[in-house]
Amino acid sequence: MADRLTQLQDAVNSLADQFCNAIGVLQQCAPPASFSNIQTTINKDQPSNPTEEYAQLFAALIARTAKDVDVLIDSLPSEESTAALQAASLRQLEEENHEAATRLEEVVNRGDMLLEKIQSALADIAQSQLRTRSGAPSHMTP
Repeated sequence: MADRLTQLQDAVNSLADQFCNAIGVLQQCAPPASFSNIQTTINKDQPSNPTEEYAQLFAALIARTAKDVDVLIDSLPSEESTAALQAASLRQLEEENHEAATRLEEVVNRGDMLLEKIQSALADIAQSQLRTRSGAPSHMTP
């Protein structure tokens, strides 16, 4: 996952692409205009212009991307965020990380102990089955 500035840059680039595409499609679909007695017959054989549909589509895309840009801008650190506040935030994150690492270590240790118990029980079961198959009396070991 990219950092917020890269996401913001990507969103702005996407917005620029959408603007360019919208202008290109609207130019392509726009009906010809007359300029003082000059008549053109470009695009006469094309079906009806879906310009309104394209305009709505690009308006929705552009509006959504602009909202994404606003959200990304709002998520950036503010100017009021001083070095001291950032350092305090980092210390808090380091403490939380240390606590999580301690909890993880405890869980791994418990998992290792359970694994040893399971392996021991499986070994006992295997020994018991071997003794049973060989006809030897089974001895229960604690």
